[in-house]
Amino acid sequence: MELFWYIVLVIMLAVYVVLDGYDFGAGIVHLFFAKTEKDKKAVTNAIGPFWDANEVWLIAAGGVLFFAFPTLYASSFSGFYLPLIMILWLLIFRAIGLELRGQIHNKLWENVWDKAFGMASLFLALFFGIALGNVVRGVNLGMVENGVSTQEAHYFFLPLWNPTFSPHAEHLGIIDWFTLLLGIISVVALTIHGANWIIFKTNSGINAKLKSVVFNLNLVLVVLVIVSILIWHLIEANPFKNFIEHPLLWCFPLITFTGLFGHFNVKRFKKDGIGFLFSSLFLIGGLASTVASIFPNLLPSTNNINPSLTLYNVAAHEYGLSVGMYWFFIAAVLVIVYFVIQYRVFRGKMDDVGYGEH
Repeated sequence: MELFWYIVLVIMLAVYVVLDGYDFGAGIVHLFFAKTEKDKKAVTNAIGPFWDANEVWLIAAGGVLFFAFPTLYASSFSGFYLPLIMILWLLIFRAIGLELRGQIHNKLWENVWDKAFGMASLFLALFFGIALGNVVRGVNLGMVENGVSTQEAHYFFLPLWNPTFSPHAEHLGIIDWFTLLLGIISVVALTIHGANWIIFKTNSGINAKLKSVVFNLNLVLVVLVIVSILIWHLIEANPFKNFIEHPLLWCFPLITFTGLFGHFNVKRFKKDGIGFLFSSLFLIGGLASTVASIFPNLLPSTNNINPSLTLYNVAAHEYGLSVGMYWFFIAAVLVIVYFVIQYRVFRGKMDDVGYGEH
């Protein structure tokens, strides 16, 4: 039963990364590449009807985490309290940047909210990548100091960074050179993803430029991914253990690299949606590969005193998990119906939507 809810949680996070990921990427494109008012409208039109619904998947994943793995929920939401509050504020500024921009037709007003939308999207992409880096690296559970656990075994708290900026320090921070690397990978990958969505959903003149942006950023992404794989053993002694023991798991890296190298043909795609398909494969495969590599750990411990938080030692009682499964299927059907209707209503190009114009 724990495994079922674990799979549900991972699927929800993967859907969130794909759907809200293109919103973040579109915001980064809006910040750096949309220079004219026409280009900016193309970006906001592409995501306008979707962005708020896409965020529901993050809330749903948080609900599943609270219900199925309450110890992990309690540990994470206390230990990562500072970055979670920062992410909350960034989500707020991204939303009001989209909603308030068109309220007053004044250049200064529009520029302020353009920057709010773009910068919030950029930092959200960065922080979610850093968050994944923290999960891979692990945390100092129990706040062990000099070989002595000073707190409960599942408790920890991290400042934004530590003075050494090292992932091997006794007193870890949210940001170090390893987690920052994954954050940069996230920014580059989601920028590509957002650009592909804009190409898919609009006939804007910016699309030709975005195809070149996708190709060039993909070169950067390949280098960053290779570097991250090469230094992985510095964080985890045996990072490929699960893949060696269970060869079927190699399908996830295969999906990742299919999406990654598929982008080198972006200028030759005849259908606009192919690029978005490849970036989605990269994101899903990358997340699944990362999760598979640390399984059954959900939050590794960086000390030898307190055990890692695993799928089995943080799960709720089996009875509750069983009862919740019935309600989950009802909710899943309702959500699927909603999203099918939404994406059918807004299928095709979105150039004439006019999102944000009041």
